[in-house]
Amino acid sequence: MTIPGKVVAITGASSGIGAATARHLAALGASVVLGARRTDRLDHLVAEIEGSGGRAVATRVDVTAPDDLRSLVALAVERFGRLDVLVGNAGISRLGTMAELDVEGWSAMVDVNVKGVLHGIAAALPVFTRQGGGHLVTVVSTSGLKIVPTQAVYAGTKNAVRTLLEGLRQESTSGALRTTSISPGYVRTELVDRAVDDPAVRAEAQRTMAEIGLDPDAVARAIAFAVDQPDDVEIGDLTIRPTRQG
Repeated sequence: MTIPGKVVAITGASSGIGAATARHLAALGASVVLGARRTDRLDHLVAEIEGSGGRAVATRVDVTAPDDLRSLVALAVERFGRLDVLVGNAGISRLGTMAELDVEGWSAMVDVNVKGVLHGIAAALPVFTRQGGGHLVTVVSTSGLKIVPTQAVYAGTKNAVRTLLEGLRQESTSGALRTTSISPGYVRTELVDRAVDDPAVRAEAQRTMAEIGLDPDAVARAIAFAVDQPDDVEIGDLTIRPTRQG
């Protein structure tokens, strides 16, 4: 395995896919650097990982603030000497038809889902360049692969990120930089809890997630698979969804 000894920073690490990825990679021997807004949860996760013999540190990160991403990357270099992988996992969803004109929700999704990823890239690339290599793993969504009503803007942000990573990949064919897009389908996370204001619609979405959603550990294993490849192998895209998802 190539994971032992790698230094991996993860955004959105306080719950769901981010927390599962932190636990899984730390158990495989990576040093993890965790960022999220809910620092109380981060502190508990760091204690859990260290209690199991892993190495972890954390700092508050709001991905809409470029300085926070720079601080995350700087923490990795300060504590562990380098940064090998940045997992861009932070994301939000607001579901609704375009006709509802949820301009505030649209802006929030662009700020977190698109600009947040760009802020991470801007923070990590200079370090990767100095080191002579690095890996950007970004969580997108199957919503960008199958466009459905109420998810147009959310899907648009995810496809924007997919396009950005492909452009960066084509600009970086020296072999030093790898990019990976992970597209999960239904996963049992807190994402849907804040995606809809209508209580009935939210409850139905939560029921669907509970019934067919994947455990976040499944996505963590997919991320680990991409990270674990030899330096000359790039997993560009991975789609992972429940077998029952239409």
